[in-house]
Amino acid sequence: MLSAKVKYAIKALLYLGENESNRYVLSRDVAEAKSIPKKFLDAIFLELKEGGLLYSKKGRGGGYGLIRPVAEIMIGQVIGILEGPPARLPCGRQPAEYPCSDGPTCRICHVDLQVREATAEILNSTSLLDLAAGPNAHILTYDI
Repeated sequence: MLSAKVKYAIKALLYLGENESNRYVLSRDVAEAKSIPKKFLDAIFLELKEGGLLYSKKGRGGGYGLIRPVAEIMIGQVIGILEGPPARLPCGRQPAEYPCSDGPTCRICHVDLQVREATAEILNSTSLLDLAAGPNAHILTYDI
C-alpha cells in the first residue's frame, strides 16, 4: 500500500510532467492544483530534489521542474527516495536477511521474498508516463 507521501509525490510529479513546457512551476501552484498541503509538498520536493528527480530555482521566475521526462521516472524510484526499500513481513524474532530463526527454510520468508521481488518488478517497470496514460496503458502479468 502506498503512503500518502508517495501518492502526493506521484500526483505532484505528474503535474510537473504535464507542465513541462513551463521551465519552472511553483510548489504553491502544484499544491493548489492537486490539493496537497503546501508545507508537506515542500518537504516532499526537497527529498525528490536531493534524490535526483527534480531541479529548482529560487527567486522570481523560479520553481521546480523534472530532471528527466516522465517516461524515464519509475514509480519504484519515487518510493525508494521517499521511503527506502520495502519492509519485510514480520514473521519472526530476528531482524536479518531472514527475519526469523528458521532462516532460509522459513516458508513465510520465502513467500515474502517472492512478493517483494514481484512488487519491485512492477514498481520499477511502471513509469510516470504509464500512470498518466491511464489504468489500462501498462498491462502487467506476473506469476508468483
